[in-house]
Amino acid sequence: MTAIIGWDIGGAHVKAARAENGRLVAVTQRACAPHLGLAHLEAPIRETLAELGPAARHRVTMTAELSDAFEDRTRGVVSVAAIAAREIGADDILFYAGARGFVARTDVAGAAEAIASANWRASAELVAQHRRDALFIDLGSTTTDLVPIREGRVSARGATDAERLACGELAYAGFSRGAPQAYARLAPVGGQWTPLVNEAFASMADVRRALGDLCEGESAADLSPTADGRPKTIAASRARLARLVGRDGPQLSNHEAHALAAYFARAQMRLIEDQIALLASRGAVPPDAPFIGAGVGRILVRRLATSQGRAYRDFAEFVAAPEELRAAAANCAPATALALLEL
Repeated sequence: MTAIIGWDIGGAHVKAARAENGRLVAVTQRACAPHLGLAHLEAPIRETLAELGPAARHRVTMTAELSDAFEDRTRGVVSVAAIAAREIGADDILFYAGARGFVARTDVAGAAEAIASANWRASAELVAQHRRDALFIDLGSTTTDLVPIREGRVSARGATDAERLACGELAYAGFSRGAPQAYARLAPVGGQWTPLVNEAFASMADVRRALGDLCEGESAADLSPTADGRPKTIAASRARLARLVGRDGPQLSNHEAHALAAYFARAQMRLIEDQIALLASRGAVPPDAPFIGAGVGRILVRRLATSQGRAYRDFAEFVAAPEELRAAAANCAPATALALLEL
């Protein structure tokens, strides 16, 4: 049996997928918080390995180097790679460096810029094996990756975060994390435009919960704590959103709270739509190419495809796995891709 574990080590989640003989057999994710101390990264890696079991081969990508636990991204890459190598403890461990492919532990420092936040490309490479032309959109908890696929190849213009932000291929717009007021300066309440309170009172998870796109309680799409430490209920989410417009929860009717959440959701989607328009302006995606959705927020990618008259395909369709694992695999697309790709 040939077993391989793909790892996606982020600043908010550790995700991993195990494949045996080219077929996915397990997927898992855990919350992590390296900004609170590196023990909060080490423990989730250790627990994930204990859950998935030993494997001969490990392939690692990361975004945790962006954590303010590290002075800069290069030191972050080197540190995260060292932690992963130590906690995984396998001889065959390689680190994904985007278009360069995989590099050994000894070469990480020299390839740090290519390794940093290259997880998006692993997922896109898997999609490119199945679709000649497409726009791959991974809408995760924190960010949205928009990657053009042309003639069966990844045709992204950017490689680094800075390049991808500038050319429309990365948006800090996630399904559950981040602040609603990042997408608007004012919000309509009771027939008036209301300036927003710029405090960390609520998150996009509260928006999703208020709209019914996210269930109450803990879920794979929302592993982060709430802004105020109170429960993950619709009522508590509405109260947190109300604070953004200077009100207490009971001061907004159910209708007003829903309308406020819907406004924040539309404002965020406009940002993503603007990035798609930027890509379209350079002819990055053919007019008849489908949208391929991945990530915990891919239900929104499906809606985007419908609104723009595009066909929609789900990343899960391209994953060799039992049916019950495919949704989790699509939630953790980079880890899944590393477990299945032969680059």
